[in-house]
Amino acid sequence: MRRMHPSFYFRFLSVGLLLSSALVAQEQVRVAVVPVQAAAHANRVYSPGVDAGDYIYISGQGPRRPDGSLPPTFIGQARQALDNVKAVVESAGLTMEHVVYSQVYLEDIGKYEDMNQVFAESFGKTPPARAVLGVARVPESPIQISAVAVRSLADKEPVYPPSYKSNDSAAPGMLTHDRLFVSGMPGGDPVSGKVPDHAAAEVDLALDRVEAVVEAAGLALRNMVFVNPYLTPNIPMSVMNEHYARRFEFGNTPARATIEVSSLPGGAHIEYTGIAVRYLAQRKAVRPKNMPPSPTASPCVFAGDTLYCSAKDGFIPGPHGGVYATNTQHQLRQTMRNLLDNLEEAEMNFNQVVATNVYLDDVSDLPVFDQVYGQYFGPALPARTTVQQIAPAERRPDKDDHFPGLEQVSLIAVRNRPNR
Repeated sequence: MRRMHPSFYFRFLSVGLLLSSALVAQEQVRVAVVPVQAAAHANRVYSPGVDAGDYIYISGQGPRRPDGSLPPTFIGQARQALDNVKAVVESAGLTMEHVVYSQVYLEDIGKYEDMNQVFAESFGKTPPARAVLGVARVPESPIQISAVAVRSLADKEPVYPPSYKSNDSAAPGMLTHDRLFVSGMPGGDPVSGKVPDHAAAEVDLALDRVEAVVEAAGLALRNMVFVNPYLTPNIPMSVMNEHYARRFEFGNTPARATIEVSSLPGGAHIEYTGIAVRYLAQRKAVRPKNMPPSPTASPCVFAGDTLYCSAKDGFIPGPHGGVYATNTQHQLRQTMRNLLDNLEEAEMNFNQVVATNVYLDDVSDLPVFDQVYGQYFGPALPARTTVQQIAPAERRPDKDDHFPGLEQVSLIAVRNRPNR
């Protein structure tokens, strides 16, 4: 397959640079990164990538070629998706060696080994940390890959716990100058496909593996700033929360996006992935004053100048709280209000958001979702990954007039810093 040469790309500076002189005087962050061959097809509500200074956030990339065609085989599609990641990375002036973290969304988890093969080919001896999950649908294709790249390779180092079985396509953890990215750690054995007999044991095994990676990096679980628990219906949420809460300080837990998925590699029913800050002095949890502390998730947590925020949906808080809106776009307005509450507590706003993850009940709702979503961001649009993780819910209210949640959004934002 013909690969794109780096000379075909340039770093496209979005109109976000045409901000007020006060912003121009600050260090440039939130610069859209658009490969030249993607510029004609750029989505109006998100950027292919965002250069946030120390890190570049790459939107979920599907397997479409620049001409819009789809490779005929899955391996070809996986290669093209990674080529599209590479196009964004190179447009930011980096190489695939700078990629430190990725998430892979597969409509068919049975393609896991084929995907592994392509990752091994693409990254060689220094693969990034990675999480893989099976989902019901991704937009327009059977695979989607998002990524994070670090600008400086100084202090970049893969992390391998002593007992970890070698995986040529992903490192268990990847250290950078200020963060640790932890791969998806399953509650089962990805090689044999064996999982513990009880949900609690599987949850504990997955958490033990996360802790092993963190400790191998010289850190502790208290350094975690964001966690994704991915779980299937085999793991009761109450069991997962109970065992998870035991590992963290009450009220000072990481931000979290808990996502029910269709399947996980190796037949596992739960997998944890996440990010830790290297120095505890740079970690600070953020919680609005009217929100009680939680044993399972902080609303947002700073890692230096980067704010990781928990996933929110259209839940209206209060004594009779719940999701009452009956469609995706109305629920999203409440979701964005909930997210803004957290950003404002951190003295930030939507213009400082660099990346979002969107989880839709039905990906067919994407057009109406985008009509609302696009109203909240300035000219430097965040990177975005969008998936439908499970089959759609039955859209009718329960006995308390609560409606099923039809969307969730988590985000990453970066503070402006004076020029140094």
